[in-house]
Amino acid sequence: MQKLGIVLLIILCALCGGCHRNAITGRSQLTLVSENEMQSLALTQYKDFLTANKVVAGANKDAEMVKRVGNRIASAITKYYSDLGMPDALKGYNWEFNVVESKEVNAWCMPGGKVVVYTGILPITQNENALAIVLGHEITHAVVGHGRERMSQQLLAQGLGVAGNMALSNNPQTVNIFNQLYAPTAQVGVLLPNSRKQETEADHYGLIFAAIAGYNPTEAIAFWKRMAALGGQKPPVWLSDHPADEKRIDDLEKLMPEALKYYQKTLH
Repeated sequence: MQKLGIVLLIILCALCGGCHRNAITGRSQLTLVSENEMQSLALTQYKDFLTANKVVAGANKDAEMVKRVGNRIASAITKYYSDLGMPDALKGYNWEFNVVESKEVNAWCMPGGKVVVYTGILPITQNENALAIVLGHEITHAVVGHGRERMSQQLLAQGLGVAGNMALSNNPQTVNIFNQLYAPTAQVGVLLPNSRKQETEADHYGLIFAAIAGYNPTEAIAFWKRMAALGGQKPPVWLSDHPADEKRIDDLEKLMPEALKYYQKTLH
């Protein structure tokens, strides 16, 4: 019953103008908050996270690699949006790439381009191509507004907004919701799990962005096979927000011809 109520509220919100079609994915997204508000709150959380965790020094080879790959992905995304006639789509993005010492196999990107890679994922990526796949995926979550969408869904579920671009920073309730989504104590690294739809979008466009940056997208298959080999107890696919490993690999293989077209252009 509660889920039905949320669905009805989302429909009402869409009718009232709270949903907008994403120019990249083509999917209608709930957008009750502004990107500027999201970036402002993300910057505060990012600084707090870096203060509370051990950041790997910039002279370290892993830190240098993450910055190098990250900046190439960021440049590729900027080019992608510019080629589509949307040079202002990444307004407010001030890219930062940091490596944090942690055994967690994880990486994430906050709104505004604030990126962290945990040292625990580097033995799994093994090379720069696979790291580019990971960063492309995580950065896609940010640039296509997945965080803003999830924030809006939470606001709507709690009855806190039915109109677009509501203010966050002056409302303790909305700040608390943001912190639940992005706080360092969140369930998966810093970010709570994304929906399967968002994960699939991040896989798709992350693959393209990595390819535009000159990284071989076929490494995505090998990387996810290594991830699958890690094992561990996983929920059934219908209970999981993330696609099952086999499904994800199958989908990536279907997307590969498109990504390879972008990659081939970088070889000439």
